[in-house]
Amino acid sequence: MSTPELEHTLSLLSSHRTVLGYIVLSRGHPHGIIRQSGAIFDGEHGRKYATAVGKIIENVQSSLEELSEDPNDGDEVRFLRIRTKRHEIMISPDDKYLLAVLHDPAS
Repeated sequence: MSTPELEHTLSLLSSHRTVLGYIVLSRGHPHGIIRQSGAIFDGEHGRKYATAVGKIIENVQSSLEELSEDPNDGDEVRFLRIRTKRHEIMISPDDKYLLAVLHDPAS
């Protein structure tokens, strides 16, 4: 999974002052944590985020499929951004992985 381009991107993400952390997850069930950065994703809290991010993507994808008139249309989630009062989470799914970045939009 590790390439120089990926390492550079993750390094840039980690160094941004508003980023609280990132988490890279496998697409299997359960969504396993492959890599993480930031105290917010440590321990049990990280596992909770991993489960939540996986459920979010699955639910949004399922909803897209329900809306599609053609079941073979193949529409899929490319990027998802969710903003709450305290945080913003950005999720970028891939065929094999999910990348979720959590940041503080107030900073």
